[in-house]
Amino acid sequence: MVALWGIAVTLCSMLFVALPTTAIAAAAEDDGYVLGIYGNANEDDTIDMRDLTYVKLIFFGKKPETELADAKYDGTINPLDFIQIKLIIVGKEKELTVVDSVDRIVTVKKPVERIIPLQCSMAALLRSIGIGDKVVGVASDIEEAETFFPEISKLPSVGLFYDPDCEAILELKPDIVVQHSFRYTEEFEEKLEPAGIVALYLNSNWPPPLFTEQVKKFGYIVDKREEAEEFIDWYQDYLNTITESVEELSEEDKPRVFYGFSSLDGPWTMTDESVSYGSVVEMAGGINIAGDLSGEWIEVEQEWVLEQNPSLILWDGYSVIGYGYEVDDPSKAATLREDIISHFIYNLTTAAQEGDVYIISGFLEMGCHPLVVAYVAKLFHPELFEDLDPESIHQEYLTRFQHLDYDVYEHGVFVYPMQWNEYDE
Repeated sequence: MVALWGIAVTLCSMLFVALPTTAIAAAAEDDGYVLGIYGNANEDDTIDMRDLTYVKLIFFGKKPETELADAKYDGTINPLDFIQIKLIIVGKEKELTVVDSVDRIVTVKKPVERIIPLQCSMAALLRSIGIGDKVVGVASDIEEAETFFPEISKLPSVGLFYDPDCEAILELKPDIVVQHSFRYTEEFEEKLEPAGIVALYLNSNWPPPLFTEQVKKFGYIVDKREEAEEFIDWYQDYLNTITESVEELSEEDKPRVFYGFSSLDGPWTMTDESVSYGSVVEMAGGINIAGDLSGEWIEVEQEWVLEQNPSLILWDGYSVIGYGYEVDDPSKAATLREDIISHFIYNLTTAAQEGDVYIISGFLEMGCHPLVVAYVAKLFHPELFEDLDPESIHQEYLTRFQHLDYDVYEHGVFVYPMQWNEYDE
């Protein structure tokens, strides 16, 4: 028996126009993306002289008008758009109009100097492109991630990420507040708008083409284009290397995977391709047993899991290892794993009987998908990925982009057990 877990997301806006079918969404479906910035007249993945040429051709009636051609966002194509595109190209624009993850059209005044991210994934993204020093306040989950965020976790708190304290935000006078697209509320907008604070909603998880577009867009917003491109290149190289390696696998060679979270007596699984772990399983060369169910987040009963008989179980271990960085001892992860294997329902599955049950830190997929895909691919196909070192990728991410003095070979519990790790059973 399967029941849909409803997620209510109210979509209103400040400076809002609903795009019936955005080029960005269409491109994401085709594994490409359109950079959602007004001025991207030819609707590719950047703003350059080709856009200036294109908007001039629109102005003279030689090309059809595109959604993003109105660079000044004033309702008409005119020479002001020529000027705005020139300014964007050289990074001298005074404002930028963008499309965020809930299809709001928002104009951001520049330069952006003060930012409040409301989730760990957002803060990690900001630091990846070199603007961690612009953070002036954080939500409670960032406060708790002291090892991963040694500096910004000490900044003033604005409360829970899903229910932030608007008064605390107003006191900190940010230019923008970055929130996950699932958390959009009209009330939040109404409280920030009079103070001139812009809320930007991002989907930091999936699909990867949309995430890539958002990283690049943010590079434009905060004048860190080169840093954004560097991170995107690194991100895509690792992700493509892994996904290309599993393309030739037959269905018989792929494990049938159940990804569980919440309590053992009330498991949850993510299914839709746009929702993190459903895609992780497939990108890493597995079959998501809940992939044919309708909806994004699905609650399934234990008997259904038994009927599907997964050959491998991944379980989100936040309850015992948190984000993974604060824990060096894997004993609690080992206990949770044993509880799953011995569970009166799960112990009848092939996964439990063969010992293919793994505890994983959900934080791995927040803002850096190659990390979680690498770890999971190594679990699924150790022979295919014999030369793949997930910890090396993880270490590079932490050192190069997060600027952390943290050794993943000596500290942390992110996947348990790792067949290639010293604490494998």
